[in-house]
Amino acid sequence: MEPAPLSSLQEEGGPDESSSSSAFSAAAVPPRPATHHSLQKYAPVDWSAYFDEERPVAIPDTEDVFNVYMAGSEGPVVFCLHGGGYSGLSFALAANQIKGKARVVAMDLRGHGKSSTSDDLDLSIETLTNDVIVVIRALYGDLPPAIILVGHSMGGSVAVHVAARRAIHNLHGLVVVDVVEGTAIASLIHMQKILLNRAQHFPSIEKAIEWSVKGGPLRNIDSARVSIPSTLKYDESKECYTYRTPLEKTEKYWKGWYEGLSDKFLSCPVQKILLLAGTDRLDRSLTIGQMQGKFQMIVVRHTGHAIQEDVPEEFASHILNFISRNKIGPNGVEIPGLIKKWQH
Repeated sequence: MEPAPLSSLQEEGGPDESSSSSAFSAAAVPPRPATHHSLQKYAPVDWSAYFDEERPVAIPDTEDVFNVYMAGSEGPVVFCLHGGGYSGLSFALAANQIKGKARVVAMDLRGHGKSSTSDDLDLSIETLTNDVIVVIRALYGDLPPAIILVGHSMGGSVAVHVAARRAIHNLHGLVVVDVVEGTAIASLIHMQKILLNRAQHFPSIEKAIEWSVKGGPLRNIDSARVSIPSTLKYDESKECYTYRTPLEKTEKYWKGWYEGLSDKFLSCPVQKILLLAGTDRLDRSLTIGQMQGKFQMIVVRHTGHAIQEDVPEEFASHILNFISRNKIGPNGVEIPGLIKKWQH
């Protein structure tokens, strides 16, 4: 696939200038000189503004090293899995809201962020699922704290597969963010075009952050400033920034992310929430499952696909309410009477 030309990054409301001048040239319309104010508005923010620790997790007997961000010191672990093309920093603002009452671990999946593996293009659902399981075991051994898996989009599918595998001891919750099998599979035929039509190259990180909220997937500048830099890499040959993850090269895995997802989600033996941005149409299995009370569905208004980035406070409140309602403590479900009994 040939990358889109530099002119693919246009100012908001600007005309198509691909035939006349680059959006970065002096003749670009509308002109937008790099003022101190604009650079400051879209300046990158370090992960440490929201997380407490960044840790490389090396997997024994492999070349794989997964990067995780950690926040908080008490309560159960909210283990977050981002969507395709995002990174663990997609959960930065939400982590800052959650960490006072629960621990947050956000992982850079294979081929994303700062994680490095022997095959970064192997984004098969089986490989991604195994990656998460081995990282959790590397972090916590055979006696992990209580864990709530949270997954957005592609990461939601990975979270479901991890939960369905029943390989994580002390798993007490599953939160799937804005992914429904039927809608996801139906959208796959358009995905290559969507990837091709997005801005492909950026002269600076600031321009990439600006594009992400003006013409890209995000609506929250504060989240974009911390999450977008980790989704980019510098291309020496073109002297510009481009995407860290070449999603267009992973098409053969896309269908596997979502096929059979609804039934697998319903089969997971833990408490479940489906968070949706807008009234996504549930398929038959999910509709019946919801009517039977097998999971809770929450529709979040006034947000884009990345709910955790666009409305992090509301997202965090749903996670904390889920933990509270299900009485999930640092080591599992807490029953007050039993706690008192064991304390004597």
